[in-house]
Amino acid sequence: MASSAAATVDAYLAELPEDRRAALTAVRAVVNAHLPAGYVEGMQYGMIGWCVPLSRYPDTYNGQPLAIASLASQKQYMAFYLVGVYGDRDLEAWFRRAFAASGKKLDMGKSCVRFKTLDALPLDVIGQTIAKVPVDAFLARYEAVKKPASARTVRSMTSPSSSSSSPSPTKAKRTTKAKRTTKAKRTTKAKRTTKAKQTKQTAKTAKTAKVRKVRKAGKATKPKKVGKATRVGKTTKTTKTTKTTKTVKTTR
Repeated sequence: MASSAAATVDAYLAELPEDRRAALTAVRAVVNAHLPAGYVEGMQYGMIGWCVPLSRYPDTYNGQPLAIASLASQKQYMAFYLVGVYGDRDLEAWFRRAFAASGKKLDMGKSCVRFKTLDALPLDVIGQTIAKVPVDAFLARYEAVKKPASARTVRSMTSPSSSSSSPSPTKAKRTTKAKRTTKAKRTTKAKRTTKAKQTKQTAKTAKTAKVRKVRKAGKATKPKKVGKATRVGKTTKTTKTTKTTKTVKTTR
């Protein structure tokens, strides 16, 4: 299951197949044994979660408690989400080294550790990792990366030209470079289009000139016209006509 409507952890575990239930129960026990004071266990986002209660820290980005870790049974695997590790480079580096030292293969995304059997996890490393993230340190790191609500409000109320909403030098450089690139592409495309039109017009003009030349040559080689013979009484007239001279020949 990707997510569950279960209201309690026990109800969630009861929904699982026996092998999944046994594996997640073991991981859950390790987490609870090493969980620093201040966190609570419960259901969150359809998974088992360990978080800072809103009574301790209500000012979150989405109104939900901040989770340090989550545990779930997915369709193809089980997943342990180490949210407390995500964003902490030192802790993540330690976790990866410790996992590798255990001799087990780590299958991890940004924070999700995927495993298909309980034996794939070094439970001692999992417990130590959880213990390394006390509540105060976790909240301090969140505060350091969070944008204060007041700053967001001021930014939205100020004009784009105000100093408070001015882009950083790096962002400004990227924007300028992107504009130049776009302008250069448009200029190149316009040049190609113009050149193609000119080439097409040149070809059309040459074709027209050729047709005119052929027609003119045809007129110059047109055969001479010969007049018809007419009989008047006993006299026969034969009129031979050319473009420039006319000869009349009479016989009796």
